[in-house]
Amino acid sequence: MVTTKEKWTLEELDSFKQIILDKRVKTLEVIERTRENAENMAAGETVNAVYSSHMADAGSDQMEREKEFFWLTRETTFLQYLNRALDMIDDGTFGICKMCGCKIPEERLLEVPHTTTCWSCKTNSKKV
Repeated sequence: MVTTKEKWTLEELDSFKQIILDKRVKTLEVIERTRENAENMAAGETVNAVYSSHMADAGSDQMEREKEFFWLTRETTFLQYLNRALDMIDDGTFGICKMCGCKIPEERLLEVPHTTTCWSCKTNSKKV
């Protein structure tokens, strides 16, 4: 854990921004593919029709449609988190723990770019 109350340099922030923008592009691609799959399923354009000859097939089809909508929601939420991280870069709060004021370790920011707390503060705040 970094214990100094430093901020990330502009060069480091630019690097994080590019990583986040790349993740954002990939997420938008996944959202588009998932949306197309969900729409095709809803329109009955999949191999298994809504009114399959067997009740179990119809149940499986419904489960697949629900799974597509779940993934669509999940990826859309992740996109919002990535946008939030970009906003934090712009307003100067990216990578700084809101509880202790220290730099959040790079490893954590790469995994959870929208985080506002370091791991230590996050785990300690759950104990309260």
